Amino acid sequence: MESLVFIYWWCSLELNTQPCYISKRVYFDIIIDVLGPAWQNSMEYALIYNRIRQFLYALYLTNRYGFRLKNIPDPMEKKRVRLEYARALLSRLNIDVRIENREKLPLDGQYLLFCNHRSIIDPLVIDIALGKTGIFGLWISKKELYNSPFFGMAIRHGGCIRVDRDKHQTKHFFSDIKRGIEEGSSIFIFPEGTRNKSQEALLPFKGGIRLISSRNRIPMLPVYIETHTGDVLDRALSDSSRKQEVTIVIGDRIEYAQKNDPETVYREMFKLERAAFDKAISEK
Repeated sequence: MESLVFIYWWCSLELNTQPCYISKRVYFDIIIDVLGPAWQNSMEYALIYNRIRQFLYALYLTNRYGFRLKNIPDPMEKKRVRLEYARALLSRLNIDVRIENREKLPLDGQYLLFCNHRSIIDPLVIDIALGKTGIFGLWISKKELYNSPFFGMAIRHGGCIRVDRDKHQTKHFFSDIKRGIEEGSSIFIFPEGTRNKSQEALLPFKGGIRLISSRNRIPMLPVYIETHTGDVLDRALSDSSRKQEVTIVIGDRIEYAQKNDPETVYREMFKLERAAFDKAISEK
């Protein structure tokens, strides 16, 4: 653990950036994601070395692009640099992205794009899927990620809206969304609210998606990352010599005036299991 703390501080000094506050819980979760099962087996030194080496490169690359994004005001130029970053990192990890239902992907316009979430590489997968479109999106980001020393700089400067669960900050959150849309951006969100580390296909959605869409009169664009990106990333960190593929499925556009529950529509659209969903609804 001490070696990874040193790595972070070294990169901060090299990139002339100030370390940001991050909670111990978030820091611990990221370290476990990077080291995976090998962290608990001191004999697997080669595996641990490979994972740390890949993590160190990803940390360098993320902060390098985050620093570049800091001085780019134009949204479409930000999109270009974000796409360059996504391709560079996934190429390093030997991960390809396959788009299913490409014909349903709009080439321009503004949308509330929402997607399932299993891994920190999910935003990169989405950026690559939208690479040939004119759609630029602001990511909804938890404040813990916004302030993360690992990828906070890229999030802050790449285009995001910080969400604070403090009810007193709700007004500012919706104002920021409105401003972003008025400036021509789309909004990208993971409605589960956190990475899904369970065996379920989808966690129950947090509220707010339909409200954002209807308030701002923008249609919703559901997409589904079919591949378990958490497993893909885990394998890539251990051994990136093997090519892997992530499939993202484009769903049907949902008009902002539609009254149906977005989670129900999403599950039916992508034919996801309903057992855990029905149980969650019954417990509410």
